[in-house]
Amino acid sequence: MSRHPYQDIPAASHWRRGVAAVAPEQLDPVGPLKFTLRRDDRVATAGSCFAQHIARHLRRGGFNYHVTERGHPIASPDLQEQFNYGVFSARYGNVYSSRQLNQLFDRAYGHFSPQESAWQDADGHWVDPFRPTVEPGGFASREELLADRAQHLQAVRQLFETLDHFVFTLGLTECWHARSDGAVFPVCPGVAGGRFDAQAYALRNLTVAEVVADLESFRAKLKGVNPAARMILTVSPVPLMATMEPRHVLVSTAASKAILRAAADQLDRGFDDIAYFPSYEIITSAASRGRYFDADLRSVTEAGVQHVMRLFLAHAADPQPMPAIPAPDADADADADAAASGHARDSDAVVRTLCDEDLL
Repeated sequence: MSRHPYQDIPAASHWRRGVAAVAPEQLDPVGPLKFTLRRDDRVATAGSCFAQHIARHLRRGGFNYHVTERGHPIASPDLQEQFNYGVFSARYGNVYSSRQLNQLFDRAYGHFSPQESAWQDADGHWVDPFRPTVEPGGFASREELLADRAQHLQAVRQLFETLDHFVFTLGLTECWHARSDGAVFPVCPGVAGGRFDAQAYALRNLTVAEVVADLESFRAKLKGVNPAARMILTVSPVPLMATMEPRHVLVSTAASKAILRAAADQLDRGFDDIAYFPSYEIITSAASRGRYFDADLRSVTEAGVQHVMRLFLAHAADPQPMPAIPAPDADADADADAAASGHARDSDAVVRTLCDEDLL
């Protein structure tokens, strides 16, 4: 046999040596990152439900997790979390799509004022269409909602202007928008507020080109207010709760994640200040043998999250010592095995997140 270039590739480039022969908890598909995070860098997060795991472990891992919208100090940590303070870097709730993120920037800086500013429910409470679950029970009045939103958008501006690294977790391509002005909502109107009207709202399933265009636009605007900002993209491994496409939800999940992954790859290749981190691959790969999903086949177990963040700290942190997230112990492995078999051993196997999509 003549020589060929595949004979000299490293083990990580070969499936048998890089995946099949590696113990699930030892899988490390992370290559060299373009940049690293210093301990004092201000790291902000936004995105889908999985982004909440990243935020939680950034704090535990010794990073300077950047939050510009905090709850009242007299409130307990549990109460603050219930009202979405500290869940993400600002109180914007789930930002599932690239279009929603792009519009968040435009709303914060007054470049876009959606026609629908508030929804009122049957009990007379008011709901913010663009973060419908951040205020449990809704706001008491429209004025209270608008005042809270003004404060929120000010915090968003402060966040974008002061962060060093922005970790954004891409979650969905299917999104609902207002036919009148294209305003995108985190969930379908009628699910967590408002009333659904097919004449007023329409489904949009973003393409690779649209996701790339959205994030290129967001990047340009972010750099306009914060020239040194860098982005780290991840793709949520959590499957779709439901799809409005006329096909099986498994097929829609595969299509959606493929679109988001392809878009992230294109952006990673195209910009020196955008990097991709493979949390999606770590959780969903064949190497994990299903160990990192709970019995519902959607919720990611804590063992899986620890695996992702252990590698994030190992590869994305600069060389100075930082508190490490321990490798999953025997109990965590047992939880993963129990979840894979369809019987979660106890509540520690999965750390629940605040997820608007679950309302579907």
